Amino acid sequence: MSELLFPTPLICAVGLLAGVLGGVIGFGTTIVLMPLLVHFYGPLLAVPILALVAIVANLVRVVLWLRAIDWRVFGVYSMTGVPAVVLGAHTLVQFNPRLIELMLGVFLLVMIPARRWLRRQSFRLGLAHMAAVGGVIGYLTGLVATTGAINTPFFLAFGLTKGAYLGTEAASSLVVLLAKGVTFEQLGVLDHSAIAQGLMIGAFVLVGSTLSKRLVLQLPERYFVWLMEGVMVVSGLSILGMVWG
Repeated sequence: MSELLFPTPLICAVGLLAGVLGGVIGFGTTIVLMPLLVHFYGPLLAVPILALVAIVANLVRVVLWLRAIDWRVFGVYSMTGVPAVVLGAHTLVQFNPRLIELMLGVFLLVMIPARRWLRRQSFRLGLAHMAAVGGVIGYLTGLVATTGAINTPFFLAFGLTKGAYLGTEAASSLVVLLAKGVTFEQLGVLDHSAIAQGLMIGAFVLVGSTLSKRLVLQLPERYFVWLMEGVMVVSGLSILGMVWG
């Protein structure tokens, strides 16, 4: 299955829909594509392809929401996230990925009621907290295929919503993912086949992400949060399903 020269029509169609979903809620693109890419390409090639698709998806969101980005959050998150993802990528072979994915799946499910409780307490994260978040999630990003949904509760707890959340989270994730890609290339994980497939699938994700901006602008904030929490539930359960599958 890994001999495919071009993405199948099914992969392209799912990539388009995943781009729309990720453009609306800020994550979910790689989670939607992951099972399909593992089936067609195998797990070894699927991981670097997903990394490149995620880079394209986040780059589009940065362009769409450039004016809404909170550059302070971006700065402190990236300051710790970039060195942490390099460290995580270098120590990947020393960890059990299934255990880490199990922890991430449980974390996603637990963070939904935890975030609501913190909101009722009027608790918000500060810039120092976001620096710590960048370090932890950056390290995890070096270890597993995707951590996009993990960012969501923290950026929301800082007080970012809709365009500000989408743009700031995308810019922060983009820098970390670029550092991860460079590190994987230096470690010999990325090859020309993975790069070509990732860019071709990323083109369909790009189109879907571009179509999402009008939906975000028209979506009431409470529905926006509910939609994100719903995908967090699905994401958490999907990760746990892959671990136990």
